[in-house]
Amino acid sequence: MFRIDAIQSFSVIPFSIISQVGKKIQIIHSGVWLLLAVSLWFMTEAIAPQIVQAYTARVDLLIDRLPEESYETVLRRAESTARAATQRSFDQDILVTEVSVIISAQNRGAIAPILSLEVSRPQWQKLPDPQNWTTYFKTARLLLLIDQ
Repeated sequence: MFRIDAIQSFSVIPFSIISQVGKKIQIIHSGVWLLLAVSLWFMTEAIAPQIVQAYTARVDLLIDRLPEESYETVLRRAESTARAATQRSFDQDILVTEVSVIISAQNRGAIAPILSLEVSRPQWQKLPDPQNWTTYFKTARLLLLIDQ
């Protein structure tokens, strides 16, 4: 008859320690996934950056008619003002692809638009003459009461 007494020592780990270790493993696991996602995003942005958003600049200006000034002189001043406003809009912001300028005139309290200029950047670089891109409003002379 044999008697075997084997004393086995069990090391009992409390559940609180197991849960803390599990949380740390989850944090490390999440950190690895986050690091992987961020690095993948940087690589895709480096290879294929997003398309630049371009837009149209809109400018509305009002000029006053000087005493004894003819309509043709007001029109020439409006053209030079539109030219300057267009060039300034393209120079100030590189993302502007089109410029829309409306010049109105004022004469003794009457206000009317006299011209509208709409041009894209490539068109303006090729030919920066406002007369090529301008629409003139024919009724402006009557609305401003210049000939009366």
